[in-house]
Amino acid sequence: YRMLSDFHELDCREKLNTSSYVNVVLEDDEVKAVNLGMRINIADQTTYPSSFKVHNITLNMIANLWNCPKPADFDDYGAFPGAGTVGSTEACLLGGLCLKFRWRKWYAARNGLTEAEVRSVYPNLVISTCFQAAWEKLFRYMDVEAKFVTPSKDTFAITAEGVKAQIDEKTIGVVCILGNHYGGQYDPVWEIDEMLQQLNEEMGYQVGIHVDGASGAFIAPFQDDVPAWDFRLPTVLSISASGHKFGESVCGTGWIVWRQREGLSEHVAISVSYLGGKADSYTLNFSRPASGIFVQYYKFNRLGRNGYRALR
Repeated sequence: YRMLSDFHELDCREKLNTSSYVNVVLEDDEVKAVNLGMRINIADQTTYPSSFKVHNITLNMIANLWNCPKPADFDDYGAFPGAGTVGSTEACLLGGLCLKFRWRKWYAARNGLTEAEVRSVYPNLVISTCFQAAWEKLFRYMDVEAKFVTPSKDTFAITAEGVKAQIDEKTIGVVCILGNHYGGQYDPVWEIDEMLQQLNEEMGYQVGIHVDGASGAFIAPFQDDVPAWDFRLPTVLSISASGHKFGESVCGTGWIVWRQREGLSEHVAISVSYLGGKADSYTLNFSRPASGIFVQYYKFNRLGRNGYRALR
């Protein structure tokens, strides 16, 4: 421990780290929650059903915060379509993958292609040049072309017109950034949603929005002057956020919520039956501790909506 402490001392004091937007101030009970979670492999739902119930309770709180419509199959799963992830990078990758697989089925049907033929088509994703590194990973790892929209230096936010100019038949979706890492500005999700509804009707497209709320998705719900940006808008298909930023959880906590399982989260659901039961896994990572989920649950109950509003 002393050797590790020496390495730690050479880095910095955690409270001076403001650049990564990660919560580093923990109450004593939060540390206890972290320690509890370290003993739980949250990927093994059948061995730790009560711990996974904490996951689902927390996920449902977030889905309700973002006004996700209750799915018809809610009672079958006991939860909204979504997952706790290792930071918002994993959540963004999952959101992008679902958009890609959803588009692939649509494009194959539209052009009479087989599943093998459509795999050779190079799709694209429309996004602001203010994107975070998670999306570059999607472009490189998942074989998706980036179609960038450059925001004005006065607003640091993209426009519906700029997005529309980049969309074509190979567009899997649009990413709207809710709180970019330069100045925290919000892309106008509400304006882009209106444009997409019209464009989809005119062109026969099904382009939807993923809201990258890494910084803003735990702030915007408590800002009364922000227009609807979440699942209240019909083309918003998924939302991701960092639990360890303004969600106030510990480093390595992320969340994604999808509007529905059909055509979206079902594309990344893997049925796991060899651990003693049957459960669906929605994440890229498998084995991982429950610490971030436990602290997120702790913070939601500790602070409540009024507490989060007061922090804004």
